[in-house]
Amino acid sequence: MKYYIISGEASGDLHGSKLIEALKKKDIRAHIRCWGGDLMKNSGGKLVKHYKELAFMGFWEVITNLKTILSNIIFCKKDILAFNPDIIIYIDYPGFNLRI
Repeated sequence: MKYYIISGEASGDLHGSKLIEALKKKDIRAHIRCWGGDLMKNSGGKLVKHYKELAFMGFWEVITNLKTILSNIIFCKKDILAFNPDIIIYIDYPGFNLRI
């Protein structure tokens, strides 16, 4: 199966890495593409974007980076369509994931 996992912060990276490890044990042919961090990458996911590129905290920082945030949403949607996963797994990060 093909899995697409999206997490945008360190705690989600930890949970995602544990999930990837479990998926790999159950499904040895699993293809996992992810937005997360080093832990998810080291667990066997193909890292598309690191959460450090996505983390904008606070009103002003979000406003000043709105173009980047919107382009990441567009990129993510296109990447999902190109990868054509069997399942998408959202881990926390509601401000981004609800738009996907």
